[in-house]
Amino acid sequence: QVRLVESGGGSVSAGGSLRLSCEVSENLGANYGAYCMAWYRQAPGKEREGVATIASVGSTTYADTVKGRFTISQDNAKNTLYLQMNRVKPEDTGMYYCAAKLSGGRCYLGPIYNYWGQGTQVTVSS
Repeated sequence: QVRLVESGGGSVSAGGSLRLSCEVSENLGANYGAYCMAWYRQAPGKEREGVATIASVGSTTYADTVKGRFTISQDNAKNTLYLQMNRVKPEDTGMYYCAAKLSGGRCYLGPIYNYWGQGTQVTVSS
């Protein structure tokens, strides 16, 4: 069973930066071949929305709301997924989750992920 553990959340002022981490319990590439990983977020009273996704080969996709400000990356040697958040805005506030899909196919921000972490809270003050 793959486990995902997020960390790095906290409180930050608008315009600041934060880096989230997601530690994966095993090396997905070595054990499963192709995979997708993603960051999602959920603000209070709103539905969960996709933020960014990265494929095992390294290609990335971003939601329009974070494009140019956030960067998703992975360190396969450390089994860790990252989300670098720059120029954050109050509307970036929410619980951030990492997710994984352990199979081939296109990676996108949709209902394809079947492994989820518990989340880390990000609060951006104006």
